[in-house]
Amino acid sequence: MRNSYHIFIWKKAPFLRILVPVIAGIIFQFYIQPGISLLLFSTIIFATLLVFFSFLAEAIRFRFRVVQGVLISLMLVLFGTYISWQKDVRNDPNWYGKYRSQKSLIVATIAEPLQEKAKSFKAIANASSVIINKEARKTTGKFLIYFSKDSSSKKLKYGDRIIVNKVLSPIRNSGNPASFDYAQYSAFHSLYQQVFLKENEWILLPSKNKNAWSSFIFSTRENVVSIIEKYLGKTNESSIAKALLIGYKVDLDKDLVQAYSNAGVVHIIAISGLHMGIIYAVLLWLFTLLPFTKKSKSLRLLLILAGLWLFALLTGASPSVVRAALMFSFIIIGSAFNKTGSVYNSIAASAFFIVCFNPFLLWDVGFQLSYLAVTGIVLAQKPISNWFYFKNKWLRRSWQLAAVSLSAQLFTFPLCLFYFHQLPLLFLFSNLVAIPLASIVLCGCLILILIAPLSIVDVYFAKIVYAAIWLLNHIVLWFDAIPYSLWTGISISVNETILLYLMIASFLVAFIKKNKMAFKYACIIAICFFSFKAFDKWQLYHQKKIIVYNIARHKAVEFIDRNNFFFNGDSDVVNDKLLNNYNLKPAQIAFQLKDAPVKLKHLFSKNNFYQFYNSRILMIDSSFSNYHSDKKIRINYIVISKNPKIKIADIAETFECKNYVFDASNPPWKIEQWKKECEELHLHSHSVPEQGAFIINL
Repeated sequence: MRNSYHIFIWKKAPFLRILVPVIAGIIFQFYIQPGISLLLFSTIIFATLLVFFSFLAEAIRFRFRVVQGVLISLMLVLFGTYISWQKDVRNDPNWYGKYRSQKSLIVATIAEPLQEKAKSFKAIANASSVIINKEARKTTGKFLIYFSKDSSSKKLKYGDRIIVNKVLSPIRNSGNPASFDYAQYSAFHSLYQQVFLKENEWILLPSKNKNAWSSFIFSTRENVVSIIEKYLGKTNESSIAKALLIGYKVDLDKDLVQAYSNAGVVHIIAISGLHMGIIYAVLLWLFTLLPFTKKSKSLRLLLILAGLWLFALLTGASPSVVRAALMFSFIIIGSAFNKTGSVYNSIAASAFFIVCFNPFLLWDVGFQLSYLAVTGIVLAQKPISNWFYFKNKWLRRSWQLAAVSLSAQLFTFPLCLFYFHQLPLLFLFSNLVAIPLASIVLCGCLILILIAPLSIVDVYFAKIVYAAIWLLNHIVLWFDAIPYSLWTGISISVNETILLYLMIASFLVAFIKKNKMAFKYACIIAICFFSFKAFDKWQLYHQKKIIVYNIARHKAVEFIDRNNFFFNGDSDVVNDKLLNNYNLKPAQIAFQLKDAPVKLKHLFSKNNFYQFYNSRILMIDSSFSNYHSDKKIRINYIVISKNPKIKIADIAETFECKNYVFDASNPPWKIEQWKKECEELHLHSHSVPEQGAFIINL
């Protein structure tokens, strides 16, 4: 059995043998980052050894065939490192970041329609050239632009060319504990710099730089959005329809999205293989009925493939959609030539082409969850489905659908715990209802787009679609409202995530193959996992921290003792759900803190003075009045907030302190002034907006 399984994997899924070393090379390049000269030298060495090996006698080659396999694998690893190096735009000699300076101007093209934010318009811009001393140099690369809301920026559209007269700044993280790594996320999308432009800091050029295909995609998306909004209005139902149909999520209500996530059906509004499967079924049915495609198998094949990839591009070509489009393409082409390939090979092949196109998608959460889900379905759906057999057709189909959901969840839940720190406990039941209803809604939205020109039936059909989406939303909200339906506040490390996957794999082998040794391994891994968790609990029991958070225009300081905390700062940070969830909540989950702040036993405060264990902290804000003393007062840390009218020299005369912290509620120009004062006095300073959150471990 073991040999046949080995042959099945490595003979019938050859792309798997290629994919593994290529991924290893991508990961090696990302973390180690060897230079291009070392990569070329290694390639020459391994290629020479392969050529030399091919000239050896056949008997010797057969005897040492493992060596040949290792050399080929090493060449594939080098291929992975090279594509990763090549896709990093910073290695391009024409990258705009290598020419940008204080005195230079940048000519950029708006690469997408502007997105409206609360206080600005956001867009990605392509840097076509940099002007230095009136000389233009052609460049490549893209960056983020935030335009102030004014009459000029509202008129900007895709393809407009502008001159930027402002220095770009690096994209930085907040540095708050366990917060989302936005800088790394942007880097994976080749975005390293950003700029906020006021009306007088950019000039619109008369010429435009549009791509015909991109213009078609953007205009089609705009037409779909306008049709949906015409019939469904600007409602939650409309936003769900746009998300289901083309992945348009700009106006999705955050509370509604959270409800979908809590109910375990957020994948419905994240375009994925489910949507691609429905589109494929609709296209197959449509082109089978049409007279001009009935007789021509080749034309039907081309039209279905074109429809699938057009849908993929309209939805933004996310990793899960591209994976599904590639897999369906392989299936369609294979069936056209009467060949049935290995599903494992199709999965590996689609992943190979995706990482070759963009190796950084390996770190994309959608990519990881998508491939884990489809792998789980392929490996575990049938064994799970065989657990029960129902004679009733509808019960049998319901259980088969549940088996699909269960197998996908089995392979994705450790990663969901790692990234999202929660687990929906009723996902099995919510998916049984939501998936069929979402499929009906998606088909209804497609039909609505097609019949929109027909003014007789469109309005009445739109009401049916609206009712179906309303029902879907309220079912999801009902599941979300059920008490104890969501397990939250879970924090696991990378090592613990890996152990969970090893444990799942071992238990699967044990139950599917009836393998006792695999069951023993699973139990050992389970013991290791719970030992790690016990050690985490021990560390959390002894934690004592002070955190000055990086939240723009806000003061936020937390004192942490074991799993309790005390908050000192602006009430907006706590009461505003968005600010709280984005800035404070990740740290509270990572440090396993209680939900509400409490009075700490070892924290003493009087006016602006705080003592936490052996650390003395002085909080200076706009309400602080000068404090005079005959003898200098020893302070460990001084935290300055809310732009007080002070000079560091005056503070230093009264307080003996070497560490000054300037939080994000202060204006940048004032922080720069204070930093210079600290340098003159040989004092250490920490700018929270520039350097990230300030964390003191006691």
